[in-house]
Amino acid sequence: QVQLVESGGGLVQPGGSLRLSCAASGSIFSIYAMGWYRQVPGKQRELVADIIGGGRTNYADSVKGRFTISRDNAKNTVHLQMNSLKPEDTAVYYCRLGGDGRGDGRTYYYWGVGTQVTVSS
Repeated sequence: QVQLVESGGGLVQPGGSLRLSCAASGSIFSIYAMGWYRQVPGKQRELVADIIGGGRTNYADSVKGRFTISRDNAKNTVHLQMNSLKPEDTAVYYCRLGGDGRGDGRTYYYWGVGTQVTVSS
């Protein structure tokens, strides 16, 4: 069983910063990728940023230059530094881990419960 615990969400003014963290625990045999998605009511969950394998990163166009994803492999933790936040960044942010949590060599995807980020004055 793999558990993901997110932290760092909250209320921030436009132009401000927040740092999200996600710690993975449990039976983790290998990790292929860790990342952050976000969702607003009535819309599909979308990729914000992820970090794959040895460190290749992907970002949504809307956050490039403002958000930075990083990973601590020793602690199975991923962080999302969010700067220059905009009201349109308001969403529930979910952590996702892709990896082998069963010991069978396959990749499974696990989700956290989400953390609210609200950007408002």
